[in-house]
Amino acid sequence: MTRRTVLATAVTVGAAAALGAASPGATALPGAGGAGPAADWFAAPARSVRPKFRWWWPDGLVDPDEIAREIDQIADAGFGGVEIAAVHHSIEDKSLLDTARHGWGGGPWRDGVEAALRRAARRGLTVDITLGPSWPVAVPGVTPDDEAAAKELVHGRVPLAGGATYEGPVPPPVHEAAPGVTRARLLAVQAARVETANSTRKETGLDPDSVRDLTAEVTDGALTWTAPTEGEWVLISYWQRGSGQQPESGPHSAPAAYVVDHFSAAGATAVTDFWERRILTGSLRRLLEAAGGAFFEDSVEMETEGLVWTERLPQEFEKRTGRPLLPHLPVLVLDDSNQVFAFEAQLTRQIRHDFWGTVSDLFNRHHLRALRDWAHGLGMTLRSQPYGLQTDTIESAAILDIAEGESLGFKNLDDYRCLAGGRDMAGHTVLSCESGAYNGSAYSTTWDRVLRTMGGAYAAGVNQTVLHGFSYAKAPEAQWPGFAAFSPYNGSPGYGESWGPRQPTWRHVEDISGYLGRVHQVLQAGTVRADVAVYRQTGYSATGIGASWFTSTGVPLGWTHQFLSGPLLDLPNARVSGGRLAPDGPAYKALFVEGDFFYGSTPTLALADARKLLRFAEAGLPMVFLGAFDQALTPGVPESGETERLRDVLARLLALPNVVRVTEKPAVGDALTALGVSPDVRYSASSTLLNAHRVTKEADFYYLCNGKHAETVKPPVAAIDHDVTLRRTRGGRAVPYLLDPWTGKAVRVGRYTQKGDEITLRVALRPGQATIVALGRPGLFGDRNGNRPHAVSSDADEVLFTREGLTVRAGTAGTYRTELSQGRTVTTTFRSVPAAIEPDRWHLEVEDWVPGSDATRTDKVRRKLVLDALLPWSRIPELADSAGIGRYRTTVVLPRDWTSDHGAFLDLGQVSDTFRVTVNGEASGPADRMSPVIDVGPLLRHGENTIEIEVATPLVNRLRTTRPEVFGSLARQDHGLMGPVKLVPYAQSTL
Repeated sequence: MTRRTVLATAVTVGAAAALGAASPGATALPGAGGAGPAADWFAAPARSVRPKFRWWWPDGLVDPDEIAREIDQIADAGFGGVEIAAVHHSIEDKSLLDTARHGWGGGPWRDGVEAALRRAARRGLTVDITLGPSWPVAVPGVTPDDEAAAKELVHGRVPLAGGATYEGPVPPPVHEAAPGVTRARLLAVQAARVETANSTRKETGLDPDSVRDLTAEVTDGALTWTAPTEGEWVLISYWQRGSGQQPESGPHSAPAAYVVDHFSAAGATAVTDFWERRILTGSLRRLLEAAGGAFFEDSVEMETEGLVWTERLPQEFEKRTGRPLLPHLPVLVLDDSNQVFAFEAQLTRQIRHDFWGTVSDLFNRHHLRALRDWAHGLGMTLRSQPYGLQTDTIESAAILDIAEGESLGFKNLDDYRCLAGGRDMAGHTVLSCESGAYNGSAYSTTWDRVLRTMGGAYAAGVNQTVLHGFSYAKAPEAQWPGFAAFSPYNGSPGYGESWGPRQPTWRHVEDISGYLGRVHQVLQAGTVRADVAVYRQTGYSATGIGASWFTSTGVPLGWTHQFLSGPLLDLPNARVSGGRLAPDGPAYKALFVEGDFFYGSTPTLALADARKLLRFAEAGLPMVFLGAFDQALTPGVPESGETERLRDVLARLLALPNVVRVTEKPAVGDALTALGVSPDVRYSASSTLLNAHRVTKEADFYYLCNGKHAETVKPPVAAIDHDVTLRRTRGGRAVPYLLDPWTGKAVRVGRYTQKGDEITLRVALRPGQATIVALGRPGLFGDRNGNRPHAVSSDADEVLFTREGLTVRAGTAGTYRTELSQGRTVTTTFRSVPAAIEPDRWHLEVEDWVPGSDATRTDKVRRKLVLDALLPWSRIPELADSAGIGRYRTTVVLPRDWTSDHGAFLDLGQVSDTFRVTVNGEASGPADRMSPVIDVGPLLRHGENTIEIEVATPLVNRLRTTRPEVFGSLARQDHGLMGPVKLVPYAQSTL
């Protein structure tokens, strides 16, 4: 990197280091939970906003003393809580877990939970608990045939030629029942004529008008029926039975737990009754009040070779739509997740939309609302990943106390924006993320990778991280470095990661937890702001499907958006004032509507929703429609005349002056401009910069990250260095502050321009790097430079505020002109700046981690080397299979004329994984993992200087040799200090 680039990308670190510790007399800054000292509010975020761990237990085979130790380990590392989950995919012989005595929900498991809560209450942590063992939600005592058990609808079929007679038993299901399922009830038998014109590549076309109900003709399980002579026919039988699904990686209990019906009151009652009768002792209830957080449910992965079902689905469908369900069943049944039959395409789409809308209503009403209300009665909340089915997850996010997404299953940032829309329209605060689950990456996951993943997720609305995960220390079959829930996994390394003291990087993990906690603190403060609401007719998430123009073009220009679905339009927040939708919440400036991506991009709107949009537009909300909405259709099967009424409403809507319809995606941006709508953040050109905006009474906070919309997008993100314009929401004088989430320091920005309510400043970020800008009153965060003039332009590398005042900094000798905000121009001359120094010799002491005498013991072998060149450990023969901690030491000599007006950045180049730096025995403080460039100026002196860099690596290279049957197929990975390391001097002068 050039000297100027090093200076530019280090601006955050340099400014914070120059400011030093925040002043003790800081003013109050309101956050999500009230006021607090500004210095502490950001620098030392509360436990409640700090990241959490998914804490994997081998069911109840746990020791209370070890549980308390692990709570201490997590607390000492700066994390805020845990989620107790029974997960042990790595244990092949489940009998070793002895579920009869140590199963989930039993006495030893309950003792472990109490030990966790008791210790957490002392340490200020919160404890979340999964509602059942593993996932989906299941409880012991429910059998597959019970009313409360998960159900499926399976079909049988027999082809029949025209005029032929069928005589025999009702066609049996095409798939056998799961083990434990002993009963099946015949729901209906139908005949339908095959209609080739309605067939697709995978679906057999049927004539909807030909469907005949033959159920009444069944006698003693047998049927006799003669097909009409015209065409080919098919007999279809429908059977309702238990799905027999057990939670993942079971059994977890004795008796075994079976997944409950997620669409009936009986299913939720089975869960709550088990907890009330078998788990919630008086002592546990009291401990939940002291340290309990949320009950948790993982993604809804209902497994069936047929169609998910519940007993009252036909009645609920008719109540919702006014039509019977049974005539529609042919186009609904599934065979191993594939549709089997189809009517004409439009009718098929409408029927399926109505069916899944009914399922969604039942899921949200009987499952989520019921469990949430029960949790509230215990002083707990409900956190859930409400996706996995074809249900409205946007509405689910509005119902839940805390909706959660996941970095593994979410294909792009719009999946998070769906959940964020529900959260923010309902007035909730937190959107959580299950973070860092990477396939095949056990013991090779770097914090670098986790931070890159989370960088974009935060910009999309996430503000709580639940890391995947922290494994309990030991379990049967476990080998060094201890029990890991997902490793090995089917003979492979499995899903990462098992964090904790078993990992060398745990030595530095307080830097990571502090960084994440500060980001959460800001992103949970005040109220979110988003530019545009995108109306989604079908509220799915975890699909990877985004929004036309916004996802591809708008986001790179600074636009922010969230998704709404129909039910959100009924929330109290769904009102328009001052041209904004939800003015007390996200305050959307416009609404965007396009065709339904999940049904062939058809332009659809429910009549009731169209009427609501008309009211919003009449109240002054700008809207943009993309597509042929003058010919819109209802998403479900329309009533008589409903399509005409819909188009009449839309004609009135599209005629309003603040509503624009476009036919091409590129025209969306121009349409917004024509309506006078602009984003709160603007970039000078298309950029990979992502942003999130929060507003408090004191300040506008902008989280800025150089990331990408999806982790799989290529080419990789490159470094950026360009101007960014930010809008101030509230009136009054405002100045920009740079908040460093690594150090917790805040400093007023030294160079920017201001025009009206907009402030423009330069942002330079490496790939994955993030920073936070706050626009607030002078003196905020204890700043002493609030009333001093700032620079509006300069040809120096940096202009920043230090303790001495406004300071110019440059990496090369020369004369620099700086224009100040008061109109004065100042000239600064630097006669000399020392050349960059690249050390040519390093002393390396390695703490090589190797297996000890048992599965949880680690021995550490000391190795000392002298390096003439920096290389990854994998390319150093003595360290090729090593993992652990390396301490690099070198000496640099600075000239005698080195003064306090000189400083330097230490650019580490490439380093993996975590690191810390000391200069002349003094620690430099936490450093940005995404941009390992550290301002060490205050620590340097003329003459000899000793630089020490401590680096911690993942364990994978050692495990390749100690457990080759699992990790041997992996190539050696490059870790350690690889450099090139450069000390890049600068000169600075106070104006």
